[in-house]
Amino acid sequence: QVTLAESGGGLVQAGGSLRLSCVLSGGTFSRYAMGWFRQAPGKEREFVARISWSGGSSTYYKDSVKGRFTISRDNAKNTVYLLMNNLKPEDTAVYYCAASSSTFGQSGFNSWGQGTQVTVSS
Repeated sequence: QVTLAESGGGLVQAGGSLRLSCVLSGGTFSRYAMGWFRQAPGKEREFVARISWSGGSSTYYKDSVKGRFTISRDNAKNTVYLLMNNLKPEDTAVYYCAASSSTFGQSGFNSWGQGTQVTVSS
């Protein structure tokens, strides 16, 4: 059974940076596309970024984070990262990583982590 564990969240001022990490265990990491999602208080969970399986040659981002966030993966460490620069108060949310057995997440994400809180102060 695949399990995911996020870390790296915290409190940061607007304009600051954070790097989230997510370690996958219980599966062959390179065979999963990975994604990051977030849920703000009172809102539904939304997509943030995803990266294709294997070498991670393909990435895709929510429009509002393009140019600020970067998703990457290290298959040797079974870890996916989300580097977040120029953070804004509207980025405040619980961030979740997720795994998909399809090449780019096109069939959905079926394994989820517990989430890590990111709070951006103005």
